[in-house]
Amino acid sequence: MIMKIVRGNTINFIPAAHEDSRSPGALKKVLIKKDDIADGKIQMINWAKIPVGKSFSSHYHEDMEEIFIILSGTAEITVGDEKEILEASDTVVIPEKHDHLMRNIGEADVEYIVIGIARNLGGQTIISQI
Repeated sequence: MIMKIVRGNTINFIPAAHEDSRSPGALKKVLIKKDDIADGKIQMINWAKIPVGKSFSSHYHEDMEEIFIILSGTAEITVGDEKEILEASDTVVIPEKHDHLMRNIGEADVEYIVIGIARNLGGQTIISQI
């Protein structure tokens, strides 16, 4: 499998590391760990939106891995030959050099956080066709 999918609704909240585990004031869900992502520098962190009936252009990044955290809506993501449906609380890791396309297949805007981790070339984007 090219992309790594994390279904946030299947992960339990646990006490944050800085909290008293017997009576925590803050809880967390671990979506991605250090070993799940590429070594590199944060290139960007974006809050993005795909309106109903729209998609972003198929593209890849020469040296940037992307992590999408879905906040709301329903999207279909295609990475290479793989397709998955993403909903609120889902996270996907898209490796560098893999064509990807995401389209809104729901009845509300898809909102998501994008984190780009680049190695050396600044995350250059190449428009492609899946």
